[in-house]
Amino acid sequence: MDKPKHYFHEVTLLVTHYNRSSSLERLLKSFKEMNCVFEDIVVSDDGSKPEHLDVVRQLQKQYDFQLITSPVNKGLGHNMNKGQNAVRTAYTLYVQEDFVPKSTFPAHFTDGLKILQQEKEIDLVRFYAYFRYPYLKPYKKGFSEMVFKGQPWFSNHLKFYQYSDHPHLRRSNFFEKFGRYVEGKKGDITEFKMCLSFIKNGGKGVYFEEFSSLFEQRNSPEEPSTMQRVNWRQQRVPVVLFLRWWYLKGRILKNDLALALTQKCFQNKA
Repeated sequence: MDKPKHYFHEVTLLVTHYNRSSSLERLLKSFKEMNCVFEDIVVSDDGSKPEHLDVVRQLQKQYDFQLITSPVNKGLGHNMNKGQNAVRTAYTLYVQEDFVPKSTFPAHFTDGLKILQQEKEIDLVRFYAYFRYPYLKPYKKGFSEMVFKGQPWFSNHLKFYQYSDHPHLRRSNFFEKFGRYVEGKKGDITEFKMCLSFIKNGGKGVYFEEFSSLFEQRNSPEEPSTMQRVNWRQQRVPVVLFLRWWYLKGRILKNDLALALTQKCFQNKA
């Protein structure tokens, strides 16, 4: 018996791609094997090498998606901006090409979509994270609301990451409330600028508590991750832990200041 088809009306799957055509193929194939059908698919390419772009064009014939290209690599911010510009549906599921949906995805995505459709104050539904968001309030259907605690004694630095570039569902008019992605910066800076904008502009998001159960991030030696993370965060050497503690405290103060400055600039413009 065929699997039931999951048709997600008014949802565009937006995928950003750069030199990882095998990963892109794996992602699209996984959705197809689960019978997940979106109203539209947009692949935004950031100036990939010809050998990858040729593969992407072949995939376009097979999976019938919009391909938005760039003559040169302009960074994550530009790639996400031009990809979002091509979306014509009410909702956008954003997934980077190195993620793979798990069999649990369709049911919980359906729940997340219903939340956005029924709860107009919700701006974002997150489906993946490296670490648990520190301040959560139970919502429903396995989701919790992310609550930003601005006071300095709430000292977990992850509190600033209500927004994340990891797989999430958002309203396609997201830019109207939170602005466009900053361009010309490294990916982690681009992401954090949007994190600050999300908080500053009163964003409200929910987060699937079993955050590693819906997607898997896979990177191979042939197509490694383009985001490099410092590995000292995982070390357990006492001196490293001590230095990391001070680093995180300083980072919280820095982020609090950055948020305060963006709020001040926003008020001045108003």
